[in-house]
Amino acid sequence: MSRNSKTIYLILTSVFFVLFNFYLSDVILNSGDLLAENPVFDIMYIQNQGAAFNIFDGYKIFLIVFSAAALVFLIFYVMKHITKISVMGLFFTSLLLSGIFNNMCERLIFGFVRDYIKLNFINFPVFNISDIFINIGVFGLIFIILKNNYLKK
Repeated sequence: MSRNSKTIYLILTSVFFVLFNFYLSDVILNSGDLLAENPVFDIMYIQNQGAAFNIFDGYKIFLIVFSAAALVFLIFYVMKHITKISVMGLFFTSLLLSGIFNNMCERLIFGFVRDYIKLNFINFPVFNISDIFINIGVFGLIFIILKNNYLKK
């Protein structure tokens, strides 16, 4: 894949995940009654003023600046090395970028992040789709890095 094709792929997947995230979050929050209680998860709306596990509670400006800096760093890094990054790496990067972007936008728009998924089978903090995207993106990128390092040896 050429540099331009990879750039277009990254942009399109990132935009898709951002729009999908905003849309699905609104659908879930506006129709929580349709998602009846089940053994896996409940819809429980929480206004998260902090970050993961509610750390940095009340540091909205810091979290916005940190998110913006992370986005800028990731975009510059990826664009500099895009020819070396696999399509799968770009896919996981777009998940990570869109998750960070969506949480940052919610902090800017609402002043907090809307968390709403509560797992019933484990004691775990309430989270949202952006958090899922961030975690899948990070774990996917770690897996690719570890796999590539293993194959080099």
